[in-house]
Amino acid sequence: MKLLALTDVQRAIGTINAPSGMGEFKDNPVGGLGKLLSTGVSLFFLVASLALLVYLLWGAYDWLTSGGEKEKLTKAQLKIVNAIVGMLLMIVAVVIFNVIMINVLGGKFIGPGFTFTIPTVNSAN
Repeated sequence: MKLLALTDVQRAIGTINAPSGMGEFKDNPVGGLGKLLSTGVSLFFLVASLALLVYLLWGAYDWLTSGGEKEKLTKAQLKIVNAIVGMLLMIVAVVIFNVIMINVLGGKFIGPGFTFTIPTVNSAN
């Protein structure tokens, strides 16, 4: 066991280098992962917001083209109500996510420069 402890680990195992073309992940893998997660979360909220807008407009279109029929009017109203409930859920999700970002990860979600600051073992956070 002492022989293994005295052996030069660098020489025995070798060095591990990141592949070329890794970009952000090569120099700072934690920062790169934070950028990847922040891009994913931003895209999720963007797609969810666009889907919500389309559903709201679809309900409004159905309302306009219902022609006074009770059944079509009720379906259109339900679409609009569901879109508004979805909008409120999106607002609650953004608020909760922002609280988690500020208190747990030390970053911010609302505003420019949104990135995750992922805590590591050696960090002071």
